[in-house]
Amino acid sequence: MEYKDYYKTLGVEKKASESEIKSAYRKLARKYHPDVNPNDPSAEERFKEINEAYQVLSDKEKRTKYDQFGSQWQQYRNTGGRPEDFNWGDWTQQGGGGGFRTVSQEEFSQMFGGGLGGFSDFFETLFGGGLGGRGASRTQQQMRPRRGSDAEHNLDISLEEAFKGGTRVLQFEDGRRIEARIPPGVKSGSKIRLSGQAGKSTQGVQAGDLYLKMRVLPHPTFTRDGDDLRMKLPVDMYTAILGGEVNVPTLEKPISLNIPEGTDTGKVFRLKNLGMPSLKDPKKRGNLYVTVEVHIPGHFTQAEKDKLREIMHMRR
Repeated sequence: MEYKDYYKTLGVEKKASESEIKSAYRKLARKYHPDVNPNDPSAEERFKEINEAYQVLSDKEKRTKYDQFGSQWQQYRNTGGRPEDFNWGDWTQQGGGGGFRTVSQEEFSQMFGGGLGGFSDFFETLFGGGLGGRGASRTQQQMRPRRGSDAEHNLDISLEEAFKGGTRVLQFEDGRRIEARIPPGVKSGSKIRLSGQAGKSTQGVQAGDLYLKMRVLPHPTFTRDGDDLRMKLPVDMYTAILGGEVNVPTLEKPISLNIPEGTDTGKVFRLKNLGMPSLKDPKKRGNLYVTVEVHIPGHFTQAEKDKLREIMHMRR
């Protein structure tokens, strides 16, 4: 079993005060918190190590016992002993000379926010009755309460739903129904975490989390570019030549756009704050970019053709 240097984990000296330990813990916890490092297993594992170290060093009894064990471990190692031959059973049976008790599942959930995994075998040997020690049977280890597994589910939503936000009711095969809130501005690939809504737990420990992976479906009018929207706007030849007003659809309501005379195909108009809301701050909006496509009528009367020829002749 690997010896864990909790002082090194928190980056403090062995003589560090309670306030120094707490300060170091808070700094590291903010840096490696899973919500700050989504989809980074190494950060989540580091966060668990930091929490475990703090649970020991912030408790006077646990810290005293840990320091006593550490001195014996160092002495044993310095005299040439092999780690695998160290008598862990003495610490399990006698308590290593320090007072300790088994951590309850309720305390475990409070300390780790309901779902960051169990303590290491090293911790459980010293403070949890020795289930992780050499004397523990495979059956005992398999019977440890385990948090339910996390799960991921793909969820298709329309661009309008991504724009406005809202709720979706999800129904599982077992008949269970849950309501998921969709925040405005969500993008394809964004994940929404539903705490405790995934795999069932064992022995009363919290169930795993359900992650909804968003996929915003294609829209017939708009394409998305970050928080901006883009669209192509058909404009008839006469309006393009002479100028005029046209209606432009948006995800809220149509607006009027002035087309200057002589507007050519490919002209882009930027309509500020008519794009998607920002996921971080829904009050902020992207822009809507409108690209003009000049459409020529499919049929002209003979009089219209004659008039066009007259205009063309005059322009030569």
